[in-house]
Formats: sequence, C-alpha cells, structure tokens
Amino acid sequence: MVSTINPSTEASQLFLNTTLDSCALKYEEFVLPNTIPYCNWTWDTVLCWPPIPAGSAIRQRCPPMHGVDTTKFVERRCSTEGRWEAKPGTVPTVLGWTNYTPCYIPEIIQILKKISAGDTDDKYDIAQRTRTLEIVGFSLSLAALIISLVIFCRFRLRNNRTRIHKNLFVAMVIQVIIRLTLYIDQAIIRPDGLRYGNESSRHGIDNTPYLCEASYVLLEYARTCMFMWMFIEGLYLHNVVTVTVFQGRFPHTLYAMVGWGGPVALTAIWTAVTAQNVDQQKCWWGYNLKPYYWILEGPRLAVVLLNFIFLLNIIRVLIVKLRQSHTSDVEQVRKAVRAAVVLVPLLGITNILNMTEAPLEKTALEFALWSYVTHFLTSFQGFFIALLYCFLNGEVRNALMKSLSVYLSIRGHHDWAVRRPSMFSAAYGTAPETEAPNVAESNR
Repeated sequence: MVSTINPSTEASQLFLNTTLDSCALKYEEFVLPNTIPYCNWTWDTVLCWPPIPAGSAIRQRCPPMHGVDTTKFVERRCSTEGRWEAKPGTVPTVLGWTNYTPCYIPEIIQILKKISAGDTDDKYDIAQRTRTLEIVGFSLSLAALIISLVIFCRFRLRNNRTRIHKNLFVAMVIQVIIRLTLYIDQAIIRPDGLRYGNESSRHGIDNTPYLCEASYVLLEYARTCMFMWMFIEGLYLHNVVTVTVFQGRFPHTLYAMVGWGGPVALTAIWTAVTAQNVDQQKCWWGYNLKPYYWILEGPRLAVVLLNFIFLLNIIRVLIVKLRQSHTSDVEQVRKAVRAAVVLVPLLGITNILNMTEAPLEKTALEFALWSYVTHFLTSFQGFFIALLYCFLNGEVRNALMKSLSVYLSIRGHHDWAVRRPSMFSAAYGTAPETEAPNVAESNR
C-alpha cells in the first residue's frame, strides 16, 4: 500500500515541514495503535513523515530544492516489523532512508555518480575553497575595473582602443557585480547547502521567484557582452596590426550593435527556451548543464577560437616585422611571447578552460588542480586586464604623471616633474604605433 502526501508549496506551509520541532509538534498528540506495528513519525532533515502502518509506503512531492524536479515524488517504506527501511545494501538505522533519487534531474544524477567515484568529502571541500577564491578574485577585479573606468573617463583618453576597453570593462563590471551578489547571498542564506543540500527558510535571491531567474538572465547577458567585446578587441587589434589599409573611420556604432545588441538576441532566445524546459526547477538550477545552454556557449566558444586565430596571426606578423628589423632570433621569440602573454587575458582565451567539463570522476588532486587554475584565471581576469591595459598603460601613466605634476607644481614642487618621469614606461600603450589617428580628434 502506498499513500501520497501532496503538501502545499506555499512558503509559510513549506517551512512548517522542514524543521524537526515543527514535525514533532505536528504529531505530538498522535498515539500509535496497538493492533498492528507502526513506523513512528520522523524527520529526515528535509521533509516530515507521518506514522504509517507496517508493510506500507508513503510518498510526498519532491521539495523545491536545487536540481530537483518538483513534479516527481520522494518515497519512504515501512517494513513488516514496523521499522523504516534502510537503503539497500546498508545497515538499518532508526531514522531509515528516504529515496530522493527519483527527484533529481538526469544531469544531477550524472554529477552525483561522478563525484561518488571517490574522495567525495575532499571534492566538496575543494569546491568550497574554490568559491572563496572566486569571491576574492572577483572583488579585486571589480575594484580594479572601476578604478580603470574612472581613470579612462577622468583623463578623457579617447583613442579608438580605449573606447573598446571602456565597453569591455563595463560589461565585465556588470558580470562581476551580479556574480558577487549571488555568491554572497548564497553564502549567507545557505552556507552548508553545498554539502548537505538543505535549503534555508530565510529569504534570499535563490528563494525569490523571478528575481533569481532575472539575475541569471542578466548575468548571462553580461557574460555574452563581455565575450563580444573581447571579439571586437581581437578584431580591431588584428586589423590594425595586419591590415595596412585599415585607415577608415572608426565604426563605433557597428561595434556597439555587435557588442551590446547581439547578446540581446542570443539571451532572449536562450531565455525563452530555458523558461519552457526548466520551469519545474527552482531558480532554473542546473541550466548550464542543459544542451540548449549552447545557444549562448556556442557563440562564446566561437569568439574564443576566433581570437586565438587572431592572436596567432598577430604573432606571425610581429615576428616578420622583427626579422625585418634585423634583431636576433632570441629577441624575436621573447617579444612575440611577451605580446602573446599580454593579449591572452584581453582576448578571453583563458575562458576556454571554464568551458571544459569538470573532472569530477578524477581524483581529488586532479579535480583540485583543474578547479583552482580555472577559477583563478576566470575570477582574476578583470584584475589582470585592468592591470595590463590601464595601470601599466604608458598613455594612462603619462596622463596620471602630468596631472600629478600640475598638482605638485601648484603646491610649489616645481622640480618634481623634471626628476621623476623616467620611472614610468610606455610599454603598454593603448594605441599601437600602427593605429591610424582619429582625424576628428586631431582637429580638436
């Protein structure tokens, strides 16, 4: 005999079903019959289960948790002796076992199988430490990007590459702010949810319908914009370095349409498809595991591959130019490698690691290596880009130097600017030597 409980999904009633005290209060007056054996009420840390007669089973709707299909049912069974049945193949316990397996979506079942291959607890600990690494990295990136935008706007560096930099930085700032907001919210609302799967009764973004979905939609839009502006960075630099006839008017409007408008169409299509297919899952959890996530991830991967091709061709052209300048082979290689290292974060090539599948079935050491390296590069990407293309930028440093010199001259330090400018390098110029000047700006 199988009985079914269909609890209301109203928040006020749901929370009454998710604590030990509320479960005990609900059945404190229930008296077990003496006629036949009964399994007493129990709470399995997620759901409250009523007393049932021996030899029967009971099921409830799957709780609204991450990675769970709430249209399916979770089940417990009472043995003929009046004890809750244990998981097959394990030692029986007083609390018994709740079969939540039917609740999980297929993608989560595959992940759980991979994780259970070994060192499960170590992998959970690695995932938690990785989240801490991400929060630190994104925080530093956010600070560096905002300072860079202030510098670009304050000193009115208006060459073409700086315009592209500013758009890329804005997209990255939006993405980082949303990520940090979600991470901090999750850390406060459900600090142990990663390990135990428990949901807190406190309201947060994850527990707020529409706000949670909207946050992830905006996050994916900002990520797509970031990739598009990385593509524009690569395309523009490639044209400046390799195409000698690139002397026309800067197509700022076209770039803006590609960088900000293109992601709107991609995100809208993905949102519509996702809303139709994961509407039963809380906050669209696991949407990045679905095959239709490639509506967004496919163009992003294409951008990374195109930028990699641009990078190879740029290095080829640089080596040819260096050979023409009669420098040594060692010097040629050194300069080409230096140029490649500088361009890799700007072009987003490191993001390809984040697009690969996590090695969950591997050992804890292999998983840790992948996790730490991948998320370090992803979270600190904004910091490195701001460092290379703003703080170490020769044009920016000269502008800061000039502003500081004027300030100190006003304060009476007239000799400071003469003695100190040699400490700055113009190694990371915003505009390459081959870039055509902007005629309108020259006239001004």
